[in-house]
Amino acid sequence: MSDISITWSPAVSRGDWALLGSQLATGNDLATAVLLSLFTDRVANPDDIIPDGTNNPRGWWGDDPKSPVGSRLWLLNRSKQTTETLSRAKNYISEALKWLIDDGVVARFDITTEWTRPGQLGARVIAYEASGAVIALNSSSVWAAIESPGAATPQGLNVTFFGS
Repeated sequence: MSDISITWSPAVSRGDWALLGSQLATGNDLATAVLLSLFTDRVANPDDIIPDGTNNPRGWWGDDPKSPVGSRLWLLNRSKQTTETLSRAKNYISEALKWLIDDGVVARFDITTEWTRPGQLGARVIAYEASGAVIALNSSSVWAAIESPGAATPQGLNVTFFGS
């Protein structure tokens, strides 16, 4: 049985179930798993600095501490556009997707990150399935909530994934 498809809407900066007429659309299981993994807030590690100055580590209250859900990309909010931030983003993406490798869904991922324009981080995630199939998930503006110095506060995520 296929999963319910989730699509990302840049206009409202959130994911939603895809519809096929009046029915929930299914399929795109890997893309849905990647979206959930990247854009669900993972609980911050005890040594993480919370960008809004609070002590709110976010995450899901029902998470299993041994295998938390989501990513720590939210910690990059208000980060400067540096190579260190790109490296952290790549590490957070890798961390969030690791479960797909551990569960044998994919053999490995190639992840690249880049600044696509001021205040926007782009990422390309290529999944290599054990069968040899290659699936590319590309984002021209994965994390628009990263504020570059002097920029207006972004309105949230602006994500566009598409297959190649």
